[in-house]
Amino acid sequence: MKERSQTKILIIDDEKPICDVLSGSLRDDSYIVDTASEGETGLAKIREFQPDIVLLDIWMPGKMDGLQVLAEAKPQFPDIQFIIMSGHGTIETAVKAVKNGAWDFVEKPLSMDKISILIQNILSFKREQTEKKALLNRLRKNLALIGEGPLMVNLKQMIARVAPSDAWVLVTGENGTGKELVAQNIHYLSHRAGHPFVEVNCAAIPKDLIESELFGYEKGAFTGADKPKKGKFDFANGGTLFLDEVGDMSSEAQAKILRILQERSFHRVGGNESVEVNVRVIAATNKNLEEEIKAGRFREDLYYRLNVIPFRVPPLRQRKEDIPLLVDYFGDQFIRHGGYRRKTFSDGAIELMRNHTWPGNVRELRNFVERVYILTPGDFVDVHDLKFAGLHEQTDPASEANTFREARARFEKEFLMQKISENNGNISKTAEVIGLERSYLHRKIKAYGIEG
Repeated sequence: MKERSQTKILIIDDEKPICDVLSGSLRDDSYIVDTASEGETGLAKIREFQPDIVLLDIWMPGKMDGLQVLAEAKPQFPDIQFIIMSGHGTIETAVKAVKNGAWDFVEKPLSMDKISILIQNILSFKREQTEKKALLNRLRKNLALIGEGPLMVNLKQMIARVAPSDAWVLVTGENGTGKELVAQNIHYLSHRAGHPFVEVNCAAIPKDLIESELFGYEKGAFTGADKPKKGKFDFANGGTLFLDEVGDMSSEAQAKILRILQERSFHRVGGNESVEVNVRVIAATNKNLEEEIKAGRFREDLYYRLNVIPFRVPPLRQRKEDIPLLVDYFGDQFIRHGGYRRKTFSDGAIELMRNHTWPGNVRELRNFVERVYILTPGDFVDVHDLKFAGLHEQTDPASEANTFREARARFEKEFLMQKISENNGNISKTAEVIGLERSYLHRKIKAYGIEG
C-alpha cells in the first residue's frame, strides 16, 4: 500500500476558496494534490492524474455535475474512491451517490476533521484490500493443481469456467487424488475468495451432534450448553461450505443437510428464529453415489441437489505423464520448507515411478518423494535409491499372469496396497474394513512384500 506521501487526491469543485483550503490542508498532511473547477475538466484530470481519492462536488457549472462525473468515472476506475461534497445535499442525493459507488457523502461547510477521517478509512480499506489480494495470490500459488496432461488441462479448464458462478459442485475421485484441492481452487478463483472456506468432515460428525455442529445452538438448548454457539453454516456465510466425505453421512444427517440446502435457512438447536445464509456448497466423496443410492445408503434427492456441476478428479495412474512435474513440485516444497538440497532424479528413476500404479494417488507420491529426500544422502537419485526407499518394479498383471493363481495373487496385492493406503497404513483398521483377521493380513503383507 502507498504511503501518505505517495497518495494522490484530486479535488473537483467550482468554489476556488474551498479548493484552496482543502488542497493546502491536504498538502500539509503530505498528500499529493491536484484540483479541477468543473466536471469535464475533472474527468480529464482523473484520466491524467490517476488519483487514489477524489473529493467531488455535486453542483458545478458546465455540462457535467458531480453525479454524472461519478457515474462515468467509477466503472472506468473502480479502484478510485470518491467522497461526494455538497452544500445543497439531501438524503436522496446521498443515497444515489453511494449507490453509484461513492465512498461517502459530506455536507458543506466541510469539516477537515471529518475529511481526514474519511481519507484514513479509505487508505485503511485499500491497505486491507492489498493485503487480502497478496494473501489470495499466495494461497492460489500454494494450491496449484500440478499437471499438463490432457486430463488435468481439462480439469483446470472446468474449474476456470465454474468458479465464477455460484453453482453447487460435486467432486468425486479416489482417496488421495486431490478432491479438497479442487474445491479450494473453485473457492479461491470465485468472487467468494475473500470470505471463508469452511470444511466439514461429514463422516466424522456423530449423527446426534450433526445439527449442533452445522447449525449451532442457543444457550440452554441441552445440558452443558451454557452459552450460544454458532455452527459451520454461520462461519461459511458469504463463502463456501465444503462437505467432505459426503457419501459417509448417516441417513439422519442426509435428511437434515437436504432441508437446509432446500430452504437456505435453518434454526439453531433450541432456537426459534430462522437464520438465513448465503453459502456455496461443494461436496466431495470417494464413493459411487449412484451405486449408494441403489443400495439405499444415499438419498437420491440429496444427490441431485448436490450434483449441479459434477467434477471427477482422475487417479494418478491415468495421468502418469504428470509424475515428473509432481516430483519437481514436491521437491521444491521440501527444499523451501525442510531445508533439503535439490535432488536430481535419473531417467530410470522417473521411469520406475511412472510405471508404478500409485494406489494412494498423489498423496502417496508426495509421501514417497519426501521419503526419498530423507533417505537419499546424495543429490542424485537413481533406481536403487527408489528401491531402498521402498518402491519396487511392477509388471503388467494382464501380460504376466499366465494362470488363475497368478492373476488372483496380483489382484490381492494391488487390492491390499490400495486399502492399506486408504487407511493411512493402519493395519488393524484395514483388517477390520476388509473383513480379515489381523494376523492373516500380516501374513499376506509379508508374502507379497508390501511395504508399510
